[in-house]
Amino acid sequence: MPLNFEPIGMERQSEYRERLARCGQIASDYSFINIWGWAEEYGLQWAWQDGLVWIRQTRPKAALWAPVGDWGSVDWPAALKEAGTVADRIVRVPEPLAVPLASLIDAARPPAESREHWDYLYKRQELVELKGNRFHKKKNLLNQFLSTYTHTYLPLSDAMIEQALNMQEDWCTWRDCESNDTLAAENKAIARVLHHWRDLQGLTGGAIMVKEILAAYTIAESMPDQSIVIHFEKGCPDYKGSYQAINQMFLAHAPEEYTLVNREQDIGDEGLRKAKLSYNPVGYVKKYEVRLRP
Repeated sequence: MPLNFEPIGMERQSEYRERLARCGQIASDYSFINIWGWAEEYGLQWAWQDGLVWIRQTRPKAALWAPVGDWGSVDWPAALKEAGTVADRIVRVPEPLAVPLASLIDAARPPAESREHWDYLYKRQELVELKGNRFHKKKNLLNQFLSTYTHTYLPLSDAMIEQALNMQEDWCTWRDCESNDTLAAENKAIARVLHHWRDLQGLTGGAIMVKEILAAYTIAESMPDQSIVIHFEKGCPDYKGSYQAINQMFLAHAPEEYTLVNREQDIGDEGLRKAKLSYNPVGYVKKYEVRLRP
């Protein structure tokens, strides 16, 4: 049965999230909010077949993503044969699936490491408490924010969407998003998610108000593996320590059952990699590329 790809639609998000929960490991790329929010930028589509959801990107280069569903109940030789008619590679494949898939295709060719796509994992409690020398600089910046600004923390709600959109517009002016394709694409994804705040399942977030001004916000998603994915996090540069403050406050107010924090990948940006490493990750969701054809 051929894979029939179609636009990613909001109407099937519940069904998709159920299948995502069956994966052997959940990577941030595959959250519904991620694939839906970034669909236009990557030209993402999906195809539903035999208990799996296949995702295809058409930009910047055509490729399949790993299928979403119960990996243990798949007829992989048949599935890979069909996948090979669509693309020559599968990208962003979590390690528990990448290794067996690569051995099925060609045991002599291991999967290729995609370090830029590895998710950074943190213990939620560590990021809340910021104890010890490892977090000394973060704690200092947090304390500076707390002592300098009269602030209020609030859950991000649909009543605050206009403020968040306005702050994002200002942030893009500060960072000159128009001159940076990555930031411009992210800005579009953020706007799409904020505009559909009421319609997206698992969506959560936080905001810090300094007087009447939105100083920082975060947009996150709760996942079925008791992790919480931080999709977007923005702080106003006028308030020193705003990033450290929103990171700590949001996680301090998050439900306790979410013990692991996924802060997504660094996309190969050295500055972003340094920033993510500075929060002392406890592990990674490692991802690879699997070639379907030579």
